[in-house]
Amino acid sequence: MMKKKIILIAMAALGAACILIALIGIATPATAESPRERFFEVHAKRFEYAPDTIQVNQGDKVTIRLVSEDVSHGLYVDGYEIKTAAHPGAEGTLTFVADKTGRYTFRCTVTCGEFHPYMVGYLNVEPNSRLWIFALLIVGVALCSAVIVLR
Repeated sequence: MMKKKIILIAMAALGAACILIALIGIATPATAESPRERFFEVHAKRFEYAPDTIQVNQGDKVTIRLVSEDVSHGLYVDGYEIKTAAHPGAEGTLTFVADKTGRYTFRCTVTCGEFHPYMVGYLNVEPNSRLWIFALLIVGVALCSAVIVLR
C-alpha cells in the first residue's frame, strides 16, 4: 500500500514537472533562435565577398545590402533564386525569409575578371531548435517517470 502511494506521488510530481517545462517553453521570451529581422552589409571586390559567410536561423527575415568596392558585382543566392547587383556608388539590396535550412552558395552574377567563377560565399540557415529542445525535455521526463513506475 505504501509503495503504491509513493508511485502515485512520484507520477504526480513528474506530471507537474512536464507541465512546468511546457509552460516555461511557451512563456519564455524571444531568444536568439526566434525568427527576427537580420541585416548584413556584404562588400564585394575583385573575387571576394566580405563577409563570405552569413549565418541565420530558419524563419529570419534577411536583408543583404551589396556594396561594390571596385567594379560591378552581383549576388545570387542558390536555392532561393534571388539576386541583386551593385556598381561603384550604387548599392544593391535583397530581402527574403530564410525558410529553408541548409548551406547555400551565393555567387557573383556579373563578370568581373578572370577569377569571377571563384567569387562565392555561403548562407548558412540553421534550424529553429527551440521547439525540439523542449520536446526532448518532455520526452526525457516521461521516460524517467516510466522507469520509476516500472521498478
